Parts: sequence; C-alpha cells; structure tokens
Amino acid sequence: MSTLPVNPAPETDAAKRVLPSRPKAAALVALSFTLLLYLVELVDVILPGDLDQGGIQSRALSGLDGVLFAPVLHAGWSHLFANTVPVLVFSFLAMAAGIGRFALVTAIIWVVSGLGVWLVGPSDAVTVGASGLAFGWLAYLLVRGIFNRAAGQILVAVVLLGVWSGMLAGLLPGNPGVSWQGHLFGALAGVLAAWLTSRTGKSKKTAPAAPGNLGG
Repeated sequence: MSTLPVNPAPETDAAKRVLPSRPKAAALVALSFTLLLYLVELVDVILPGDLDQGGIQSRALSGLDGVLFAPVLHAGWSHLFANTVPVLVFSFLAMAAGIGRFALVTAIIWVVSGLGVWLVGPSDAVTVGASGLAFGWLAYLLVRGIFNRAAGQILVAVVLLGVWSGMLAGLLPGNPGVSWQGHLFGALAGVLAAWLTSRTGKSKKTAPAAPGNLGG
C-alpha cells in the first residue's frame, strides 16, 4: 500500500473574480442593506426622538457604541441620497469573492473606520452616515487587484477611479459638516481588508493536499 497526494480539480479562483458569481443574491444583499438605511431614516423622521444622537461622539465613552450604529444613521434625506448609489454599486462589486468574504471586509471597515472617528473626530459633533463604508469598499475595490494579482480587478479599479475620482476629495479636511476622518479611516480600513483577505486566500492555497490511498 502507498499513498499519493490527491490532485484537486481545477476551479476558478474566487478571490480574482470581478463580478459576483451569484449576481442576484449579491444584488439582493446590496438592496436590502440600502433599504435598511431608508427604513432607519424614515423611523428617525417619524419618531419624536433624534436617532442621530446615537452616532459617534468622539473620545466619549458614552459615544463609543456609536461605532455600531453610525453607518445606518444619516443627517437627513439628502445625506442618505448622496450615499445611496455608492453604497449600492460598491457593495455589489465587493461581493465578487462571495458574501462571506464581503461580510468580513465590511466588518473590518465598519469597526476600523468607526474607531478612527471616535479617536480623532471632532468632540463637539456627532458623526453619522454610511460614507465611511462606501469609502472603505471603494478602497478595497481599488487595491484588491494588486494584492490578488488579478488584471480584471485592476481594470475595474481603473474604471471606478475614473468615475468616482471626485470622492477622493472627501479624504481631506476643509469641507464643513463632512467627516473626512470617517472617509480616511474607511479608506485605510478598505486597504487593510484587501490585504488581510488576500493573505487568507494565499494561505489556503499553500495548505498541503490530503493524501489518497493507492492499492498495490
């Protein structure tokens, strides 16, 4: 009796996909999250209280839980409208490697961008909005092709950069009422997420194959 390594059947590298393999499911997730944002804003308008006060209050322990809630809160309909298309497009494209990978990327962006705002954001204001997520997903989409060495993803990044290059101005201070801290830390978190997930994918590829039995 002897053993030989089993050669797995070749399969498409999910990490290098440009579009989700299940586009309907990805679109449903993106739409569902966007509808959640609209539902929360509607509730905020109807109820007598102000849900936006549950956002991030920088360097205040009582405002730390705003890291969890800030991305689903918006300072009015115009704020939400401005975030809608980027949230829909970027979240859909970010699901190319699967919804599980998307959930991990989103969690990294959500927490890192929120903590960044809590640490360095203005202490006299409450920060809300999904733009930190949008910047994080965009940054993830811009650099994932470099880490994954995927020409298709790099091409998509070039297109996204051409269409949404104006968003990059939001990374700089100077626009009153705009949280450049949330945008900046969201973008940094997106780069971090792309790097971490690419390393995870590479470690799985280098794992030794399971041995198989050969009678003789």
